[in-house]
Amino acid sequence: MDDQMPFQTYTVAESTQPVTLGAIKIIPDYTFADAPMLKIVVIPAQAGQTEAMLNWIRKATKTADVTMSVCTRAFVLASTGLLAGKPATTHHNSYKSLAIQFPDISVQRGARFVEFGNMATAGGLTSGIDLALHVVERYFGRKVAEDTAYLLEYQGTGWTDPASNATYLQAAASTSEHPLCPVCGMEVVPRPR
Repeated sequence: MDDQMPFQTYTVAESTQPVTLGAIKIIPDYTFADAPMLKIVVIPAQAGQTEAMLNWIRKATKTADVTMSVCTRAFVLASTGLLAGKPATTHHNSYKSLAIQFPDISVQRGARFVEFGNMATAGGLTSGIDLALHVVERYFGRKVAEDTAYLLEYQGTGWTDPASNATYLQAAASTSEHPLCPVCGMEVVPRPR
């Protein structure tokens, strides 16, 4: 294993047919049926889920050191049942939706990432970078994580403090200029009169 690239990364999907994500096409390295055992499962911020995917995540998590979701993919991880009774976070615009859809999860507002056992969830997009750096630190120590952040020209320090998303701790307040739905918290567009 190369000291500069200690993690061997690969993609897994239902088939090895190309998957289109926006303007990018990815050809999965393995299928759910033939993927090797792994230590880290990353559920990236992209759309869609299938029962085969959920079953694979459940199976892979049994032997993984960490299974982590980024952004709103916490909903996929929650759909596996693996987060039941555990704390988790997601993108700040989705706190209420996650809590409503999965009331057995303790949604952590204002958390950059949440770790519980071998499960980890990151807040919005760049929080995934922080969780990844935290995982690097977990395996190789603080100095290697700092060096990795430096190499990436990443100046964020959220990976050193999971509570650093405190700006999202309080829910936005509904005002007459910006009314919010009392259920989901999304902005309501008033009907023209």
